[in-house]
Amino acid sequence: GEKFNNMDHHTELNGTDRLIVRRGQPFTVSLSLRSGSYQPGTHQLCITADTGIPMEEYGTRAVFGLSDVIDNTHWSAVVTSPPADTITLSICSAPDAPIGRYILTLDSQIQFELILLFNPWCPRDAVYMDSKDKLEEYVLAQDGIIYRGDAKYPVPLPWYFGQFEDSILDICLRILDVNPKYQRNPGKDCSGRRNPVYVTRVLSAMVNSNDRDNGVLVGCWKNSFEDGISPMSWKGSVNILRNWNSTSCMSVRYGQCWVFAAVACTVSRALGIPCRVVTNYLSAHDTNTNLVIERYYDEKGQLLNSTRDMIWNYHCWVESWMTRPDLKAGFDGWQASDPTPQEKSEGVYCCGPVPLQAIKEGELTLKYDAPFVFAEVNADLETYLKYKDGSMKRLYDKSKVGQKISTKSVGSDQREDITHLYKYAEGSDEEREVFQKANHQNKLLKQQDNTGLHITIKVSAEMRKGCDFDVFALVTNSTSVDKKCRLVFASRAVAYDGTIGQECGFKDLLNVELPPGGERKVPLRLNYSKYCNAITQDNLIRLGALLIDYSTRDAILDMRTIVLENPEICIRILGEPKVNRRLAAEVTLQNPLSEPLEACCFSIEGANLTGNKPITEMYVVQFAYAKIYFTPTHCGVRKLLVDFNSDKLGHVKGFRNVIIGK
Repeated sequence: GEKFNNMDHHTELNGTDRLIVRRGQPFTVSLSLRSGSYQPGTHQLCITADTGIPMEEYGTRAVFGLSDVIDNTHWSAVVTSPPADTITLSICSAPDAPIGRYILTLDSQIQFELILLFNPWCPRDAVYMDSKDKLEEYVLAQDGIIYRGDAKYPVPLPWYFGQFEDSILDICLRILDVNPKYQRNPGKDCSGRRNPVYVTRVLSAMVNSNDRDNGVLVGCWKNSFEDGISPMSWKGSVNILRNWNSTSCMSVRYGQCWVFAAVACTVSRALGIPCRVVTNYLSAHDTNTNLVIERYYDEKGQLLNSTRDMIWNYHCWVESWMTRPDLKAGFDGWQASDPTPQEKSEGVYCCGPVPLQAIKEGELTLKYDAPFVFAEVNADLETYLKYKDGSMKRLYDKSKVGQKISTKSVGSDQREDITHLYKYAEGSDEEREVFQKANHQNKLLKQQDNTGLHITIKVSAEMRKGCDFDVFALVTNSTSVDKKCRLVFASRAVAYDGTIGQECGFKDLLNVELPPGGERKVPLRLNYSKYCNAITQDNLIRLGALLIDYSTRDAILDMRTIVLENPEICIRILGEPKVNRRLAAEVTLQNPLSEPLEACCFSIEGANLTGNKPITEMYVVQFAYAKIYFTPTHCGVRKLLVDFNSDKLGHVKGFRNVIIGK
């Protein structure tokens, strides 16, 4: 019966050796009765369903008998077979029952176990989603794409969520049991598991380990990961969750934002909450909630770090789909929550869930953590130039926080832009109303005062890692007088969280003269020999061009982050892809550097393709090639994920969609 039940409940990918069902939907069990045949009317069957610490007032114990018809608003059971020695029962759980492991007892004799999950297919469940395509993408898809890079150059990173892989569901349930709220009051915590808002908040706290709560991942934003695994090297969530589970819940080293978000997405989907990973480019981390991020530069264009407020090049979090009966009407749907540890919320490192609609409307009193998420997408940048003599000048700076908020499209590998779910169009009346409601005075007062001097950074078409190339500062004078200026054009390595590294090329021109209407294009050469030792594995270089007008002491700034392109990995599949047939992947990569690569390592992984573990090949060559064998276990479209690593070229990612036949 498990096979039929699990297929009916969309859990057959978890395996069919045990009963895994979703709430608010009937499942069937067959019983053989010792006491002769079953007679309707004379047999009164008493059933109890227990989870966690079973107590009726907590909703963790349900006691019910047989009825004539299934009632899908609470626990109920009916007999669906004619009178005989074996009877078939149809049992339906309450659509708001706590999720987790249950023991069902019939007439205090027969006992069986099941796992109950959220049910996005059930209209009475708080996580109900009414689109088959969305359910496929946000609940059933075991792989996806996470966006990194830069707003002007989003880089897709394939990710293997693997929520149905062997042991993952048990590990996800263990995360709930390890959480401090369960340790403190197990009855209350299990009762809370009826509510996806509660479960989502627990997950946002438990995916990071900042509260020494045995959370899944340790965050690290340094550039060395000797005592752990670089966040760049993960291809999926499965190994992270298994490592955590097999070391008695020791936090896994290391994660950064997309890893935290991806693991939270895996756990949410495993438990039945529709979930997706989103990326916000130019994301603000506002520590003092004044909605203003201040940056100070010296005359050489150097960032003077004087505040804890940061601008992340991008930041990833998750959105989960659910109703919000705890809030006033209008806030159902996608809810943002963030498992990356940034600030404490109610004393714990967690964030959300907060309705996207609350962020969009500037409703900052709505729980949880609306002001923090609002600032991530709306904070204002104030940039100041600090002269040698200590005097300050406000800079004209074009950068805008909260750009190109991105997630993978439903059913395709395209990027979907969801910025409009977080904010109204820039400059619209609605935007102004939201800023008034959110008391965002800075944006309301802001007058763009341009001095008539303009500066824009232009970049080359191809900026490949390993090559030398030019970037340009384009300076124009739209005033009617001659201008004499100083131009500082600087480039520095930058980590994606905004931490500035070493210089990669620098120019300081003390007399740039511009006649009225004049323009100048100033190149800056970026040499591999210089940037190769400066950049992090994020492959990012921050360009800054600062123009200072000697006559007025006005200054304008343009900032741009560039992403160095990794070489492409070519992936060929040899043989006809079929279930349980051994296939080979031919993977090749052209070394773009002028020096040989050492300690080269190709590694492949994919849902239902590689038996849940990465397969790895190591060697040293100029042109990297490997043939790696794997055996698919399920039919359908699957992503084969490839990672290449070496001493000088690190964590190049590639993927190929493979259609596995029956």
